[in-house]
Amino acid sequence: MLRVGLTGGIASGKSTVAGMMRELGCTVLDADALAHRLMEPGQPAYDEVIREFGSVILRPDGTIDRPALAGIVFSDSARLDRLNRIIHPRVIEAQERQLTEMEFGNPSGIGIVEAALLIEAGYHKNLDRLVVAWCRPEQQRERLLGRGLSAEECEQRITAQLPAEEKRRMADDVIDCSGSLEETRRQVAALVARLNAEAAEETLERGPL
Repeated sequence: MLRVGLTGGIASGKSTVAGMMRELGCTVLDADALAHRLMEPGQPAYDEVIREFGSVILRPDGTIDRPALAGIVFSDSARLDRLNRIIHPRVIEAQERQLTEMEFGNPSGIGIVEAALLIEAGYHKNLDRLVVAWCRPEQQRERLLGRGLSAEECEQRITAQLPAEEKRRMADDVIDCSGSLEETRRQVAALVARLNAEAAEETLERGPL
């Protein structure tokens, strides 16, 4: 199975690209959604996150208030690093299990790992290819402002990640999400066709399991 990482800066179009890949038959693992599940009550990261950040991040029902947690970590890089040290190893462990199961069920398929901090966590080194979605910086800011963030919060979110140019330099493939949805869709379709061909070739070279 071809293991492919999909990442990009916040509000860069990564999730849109992931949705298009799903429509074209790719299986996409959403690492960010998995991280959220791991912080639910009773899940592996919940108690450790509470110990680190205290009850101030809890809602009345005992669940973690993610906006409150974000307000803390995005204003303090050291605390963001501590949160990532709690979450990333558990996410990677769960992803590895899921990818192994996927490969057993479909050895010639494509497994996409979608994650905002894929490179920052070092997980791209475990994958066969890296795809980076990007758009113009002013578009990122416009989209984040449209989500209700302040200008200061936009800058905090953007600067907490590697610069887009650095991610693009590391990529095997890039998807330009600064144009229309149809332009993005054409790029994604061409990429998935290439990935399917590569996965098929890899299966032939490997031979029967």
